[in-house]
Amino acid sequence: QVQLVESGGGSVQAGGSLRLSCAASGYTYGYSISCMGWFRQAPGKEREEVAEIYTGGGNTYYADSVKGRFTISHDNAKNTHYLQMSSLKPEDTAMYYCAAARGLCLSIGRTVFRYWGQGTQVTVWS
Repeated sequence: QVQLVESGGGSVQAGGSLRLSCAASGYTYGYSISCMGWFRQAPGKEREEVAEIYTGGGNTYYADSVKGRFTISHDNAKNTHYLQMSSLKPEDTAMYYCAAARGLCLSIGRTVFRYWGQGTQVTVWS
């Protein structure tokens, strides 16, 4: 069973930066997890996908709301992917979840993610 554990959340002033990490474990032979993503959900709002990366080729996709401010990356050797968040805004405040899918990334809102982490809180204050 694939397990995902997030870390790196916290509280930061608007304009600041945070880096989230998501460590994956529980792979078995032939069990290909190759699309990794980040989602967020603010209170009273629907869950929103913010970024995804295809670990096989490095292709990345971003939601318009974070494009140019967030960067997703992956370290294959560590089975860990990251979300570098810069120029943070109060509207970025949310619980952030990492997710994993088998196969290709299809772009924001189209990839079906099967595995989920427990979430890490990000709070941006002005």
